[in-house]
Amino acid sequence: MNNPTTRFFDELAKVFSGAAGAAQGLRNELDALVKAQVDRLVADLELVRREEFDVVKEMAGKARQECQALKVRVAELEAEIERLKKNSGKS
Repeated sequence: MNNPTTRFFDELAKVFSGAAGAAQGLRNELDALVKAQVDRLVADLELVRREEFDVVKEMAGKARQECQALKVRVAELEAEIERLKKNSGKS
């Protein structure tokens, strides 16, 4: 036979268990709401994700390298043109 004290504690345990489950559900709901708000804020501010930034950064680095290589090539071609002008003037 269950005594009243044991039944009381059993019922109290059920209440606390239900409250803990409700609190966890509330926390999950709040987490989802906060995440949605942050995502909206990021979109409104037109911020980029880290992955996108890294891709663009890599592309910019490659473009700088190509630009430097082209500057060197143009300088070489200009020097060649000057050399050819000087040689054609001597003939």
